[in-house]
Amino acid sequence: MPTGATVTAEGAGRVGRVVGKALEGVRRTTLDSGLRVVTEALPGLRSVTIGAWVGTGARDEDDEHAGASHFLEHLLFKGSSQRTAREIAEAVESVGGEMNAFTLHEQTVFYVRVPDTELDLALDIISDVVWRPAFRSDEVESERRVILEEIGMRDDTPDDLVHDLFAGTVFPGHPLGREVLGGAASITKMPREAIAEYHAAHYRPSNVVLAAAGNLAHDDLLNRLTPHLPATGGDRPGRLHPELSESRALTVARRDSEQAHMVLGVRSIAQLDPDRYALAVLNQTLGGGMSSRLFQEIREQRGLAYSVFSYRGAYDETGVLAIYAGTSPETAHETLDLIEGELQRLVDDEGIPERDLVAAKGHLVGALTMSLETSSSRMRRIGGAELIEGEIPSIDDVVGRIEAVTAGDVARVVQRVIAGAPRSLTVVGPFGEGDFADFAGRRAAAG
Repeated sequence: MPTGATVTAEGAGRVGRVVGKALEGVRRTTLDSGLRVVTEALPGLRSVTIGAWVGTGARDEDDEHAGASHFLEHLLFKGSSQRTAREIAEAVESVGGEMNAFTLHEQTVFYVRVPDTELDLALDIISDVVWRPAFRSDEVESERRVILEEIGMRDDTPDDLVHDLFAGTVFPGHPLGREVLGGAASITKMPREAIAEYHAAHYRPSNVVLAAAGNLAHDDLLNRLTPHLPATGGDRPGRLHPELSESRALTVARRDSEQAHMVLGVRSIAQLDPDRYALAVLNQTLGGGMSSRLFQEIREQRGLAYSVFSYRGAYDETGVLAIYAGTSPETAHETLDLIEGELQRLVDDEGIPERDLVAAKGHLVGALTMSLETSSSRMRRIGGAELIEGEIPSIDDVVGRIEAVTAGDVARVVQRVIAGAPRSLTVVGPFGEGDFADFAGRRAAAG
């Protein structure tokens, strides 16, 4: 175990303090640098997945550097001080491994999955790309062009674009409304030096969770990790929480498309709110699957949409509950009326009946347990929990929290999130804002 390591959680072993009951092979250690290392031993597997969870995302940028987090996600795989981009890819793929990354509003994640015999390689690669990027000028310019193409592809994909525009509608003028990809103007102008400075300010050990799952042992991983750790630390960067202004009623982006792509939603609860499990049950009933109310009413009964679903997002201080539907321009208003009708039905009925409650909880529990059959899915669970919650609940704990949701809990969430909440609508399709003036008028009247 590295010198100065402090064990801070369950089943920890010989050094430091032990907190709570053991969690199915999950171990947690915080190093002197502030780096948090979490592992889950899965001896029945023959793979390991290593992930670096950086507590920085699109909301942590300023307007001038919008898209910097996503730019970094691309650049860190382009080459380090030790390897070129090709050498990184060949090292991983030559052993049958895979690597990838993703950027969200509050985190950026990099991961490598390899056979368990290649643990040292995975640690070397993930440490190399996260802490020792080269930022070679030619690679920065090459990836800048790639990202501009990605932005163009998003703009040409209305069922993707509508969700980005919806974020700006429900969180106008706020970092949570910023597009993760950034804009063409900010990406074009962002100098290499600014990207390197952003990396230095945010990619500090104190702002990173290193999560690993698979056929490994916690203490052995810590010992193997020691040579790969950065020489410097630094405080975890702070995060601004500017005041949320009122959401906008309507955003319409005109496109000559064959479909109308719509997202209707409301602000919701924060990611650590005690009602988050009740909201998950509500979302499942509303539009979480083929048996959901929206799918049955809009697709199965009326044939108005191929794709219709609800989803939830959650952040430090707030969240969102949203519904997407893609329908023909001629049936857009009818579909929108049905969506609003389902929301009002939840309010009028004061929640959901016991039958829907049982079905939704059964789906959530079953989906949770079946989603944890690979080292990569286990790594995602423990890494995300440590970064967001600062703890890793056992699977039994999570199942217990879901099963404990009552009809009264769901009714309370309906009142908190839906009843009387101002709706926000975003539409991408062959329309102008005047085509949805009736929606804006209903919201104004309700307010």
